[in-house]
Amino acid sequence: MCVFCAAVPAALALGASARAKQKQAQGTAETQGESRPKAVIPAGPATAIVVTGLVISSIIYHTHGNL
Repeated sequence: MCVFCAAVPAALALGASARAKQKQAQGTAETQGESRPKAVIPAGPATAIVVTGLVISSIIYHTHGNL
């Protein structure tokens, strides 16, 4: 398995973990009556961008003869 193919599940797992932490921080703030913290970089879109880049890189790697 190439490095790009192996990195896709890892990136998805890290993105899911980051998203859960952001939701937990927002929920905690709400229950304490504070304003919800705004994420500097939202985990969902950032994960989508990273996974898309990995998939495109993998396609290029596999279609060009494993350079």
